[in-house]
Amino acid sequence: MTDLTTREFVLATDLDGTFLGGTDEARAALYEWIDANRDSVGLVFVTGRDPEFIVDLTRGTPIPTPDYVVGDVGTTIARVVDGQVEPIAELEEEIARTWGDAGPRVRQALDGHPGLTVQDTEFRYRVSFDMDPETYDDSAALKVSEMGFDPLISANRYFDVLPRGISKGPSIRRLVSHLGVEERRVLCAGDTLNDLSMLVCGLPAVAVGNSEAPLLEALPEDAPHIWRAKADGCAGIWEAIAAFGLHSQARETPNAL
Repeated sequence: MTDLTTREFVLATDLDGTFLGGTDEARAALYEWIDANRDSVGLVFVTGRDPEFIVDLTRGTPIPTPDYVVGDVGTTIARVVDGQVEPIAELEEEIARTWGDAGPRVRQALDGHPGLTVQDTEFRYRVSFDMDPETYDDSAALKVSEMGFDPLISANRYFDVLPRGISKGPSIRRLVSHLGVEERRVLCAGDTLNDLSMLVCGLPAVAVGNSEAPLLEALPEDAPHIWRAKADGCAGIWEAIAAFGLHSQARETPNAL
């Protein structure tokens, strides 16, 4: 298991719009900086994407390979070994127990619901839908809650059904605690509502400049641990690293950032 306790700084970042966001120059600069400092920088992807997507994303590309992954909107907690995502069983026990075998029941309950189209991929501990905001009937959220699960809408086009109490925030905290990493050395980064639980979980956090309005509106006003970046995507991440002084090179802003 990769030891992150020796790393000066750990970035726990969403992908779409965040670590994959910003200009080509900004992304290249941040990725190169991370790769050049892997002895002092840890990387965790905290994403709604599934493990297969994450493996394909980093294979043969300049995108740095993460040390760990909190995927599937917090329902997967895994290490990355030789480019493969390996779930950490002891960290997923509560998730598995809370979800049970709910997938078929959730799909049946929301079958034909206005504005929701179930995604083809069958995830282990969640059910995901594409959402049409024009035709979506918000009674779906109440239906899901009454069934004992948590509904989550993000980017105004995705509707996820998650085990109650499980999301990106609780899962990244569970991973950080398990690894023994000091919380003050971790930066959580995101841009949509499915990142809210991660940004408000108490770890240093940044909402990048291109964050959707509903996320910014949901963030607490008086929260000094949350940086509201002006720059988009990767440049916004670096802005927060520098603002919080999370790395000894934080004042040496990479070119293009």
